[in-house]
Amino acid sequence: MDGEITDHLGYDKGDPAGKNGRNSRNGARSKTVLTEVGPVDITVPRDRDGSFEPQIVKKRQRRLTGVEDMVISLSAKGLTTGEIQAHLAEVYGADVSRQTISTITDKVLDAMGEWQNRPLDPVYPVIFLDAIHVKIRDGKVANRPVYVALAVTVDGTRDILGLWAGDGGEGAKFWLSVLTELKNRGVADALMVVCDGLKGLPDAIGQTWPLAVVQTCVIHLLRNSFRYAGRQHYDAIAKALRPVYTAPTEAAAKARFAEFTEAWGDRYPAIVRLWNNAWAEFVPFLAFDVEIRKIVCSTNAIESVNARIRRAVRARGHFPNETAALKCVYLAIMSLDPTGTGRRRWAIRWKPALNAFEMTFEGRLNPTPN
Repeated sequence: MDGEITDHLGYDKGDPAGKNGRNSRNGARSKTVLTEVGPVDITVPRDRDGSFEPQIVKKRQRRLTGVEDMVISLSAKGLTTGEIQAHLAEVYGADVSRQTISTITDKVLDAMGEWQNRPLDPVYPVIFLDAIHVKIRDGKVANRPVYVALAVTVDGTRDILGLWAGDGGEGAKFWLSVLTELKNRGVADALMVVCDGLKGLPDAIGQTWPLAVVQTCVIHLLRNSFRYAGRQHYDAIAKALRPVYTAPTEAAAKARFAEFTEAWGDRYPAIVRLWNNAWAEFVPFLAFDVEIRKIVCSTNAIESVNARIRRAVRARGHFPNETAALKCVYLAIMSLDPTGTGRRRWAIRWKPALNAFEMTFEGRLNPTPN
């Protein structure tokens, strides 16, 4: 700041040029600012005209940007405002109110709005759609879904396309609005959309991207099956269902499912009904080669994202409103890959699948402009 005021006045401290009657130094005032290493007392130089505007620590600024970055980082890792307050007090000896912490994290709302409306790529090989349920206090505490759209780009990298808070009535109208938003942001085509049998979604996908293949996530289908089974039968049911989703053809899958129904249908009819209801969206991936099948059978693409989101959401308990819930989820996904190593691993891991998509969906992965 001494350098800043020297630049502002045009002469060094003690220089005779300061005695020519123009604006000059006028002492300094003390100030305490919160930094990454705790509270620090500094002296801020002043000038007689009061025109000096320091940039390193601005007027009325009580926190350096490193502190704000720290608060946002702790919030992204799932700490509540109370836990962040206690952490700053214990480690740095800083007394920061919960309201101040909320004010700091609210600064990401503008960035979140820009991110949610950014332009997207024209084509994605795969788009995964999933929901995380959070508790929102809107008159009363209720479970509300927050939908996440995650895509794999033509370069093999991960791209989270957006977040949407649902009202619990996830029908065709809701999903059509979400997919229309994605289309308006530039997504002209999606080769495959993988989801968890969300109501109204296949129809909405068909209206938005008529050529897209709608695929029920096999892992989600298996997990939902276990909800109806006794824990002592988990291994046996998993073993009996494996020949169904690893069958070479749809006809073979039907034969293996008939065997499963004969063995377990009387004990667990709900599992049989679950698979019958999802059959139309379950079988499309059986027509593709092994590299594309691996993508559908393994939800690692989105499960790592969901795990981070769930950890952040679980720490909060419940949220006062929809905006607070979306802010928490946004902060969680923005902190997923701080070093960029995950992005590089993704690109390497997805190369075989991208080759398979190029051969299977010839001309659609990299369309030639008219």
